[in-house]
Amino acid sequence: MFARIGAWIRNRCGVRQDAGMTTAEYAVGTVAACGFAAVLYKVVTSDTVSAALESVIGKALDAQF
Repeated sequence: MFARIGAWIRNRCGVRQDAGMTTAEYAVGTVAACGFAAVLYKVVTSDTVSAALESVIGKALDAQF
């Protein structure tokens, strides 16, 4: 009986439970992820980072065992 009263009150007051993200939140998250990926791509493909990565890989391949 009390469960019915609680459900009636929730329905009358317009109380909803939101579980998950809405479409706008997905859109903002997607745009943020794409922006982060673009910045990361630019950093990794820059001349300084490319030279550092080539140096590290070169030293690793020339290592003496």
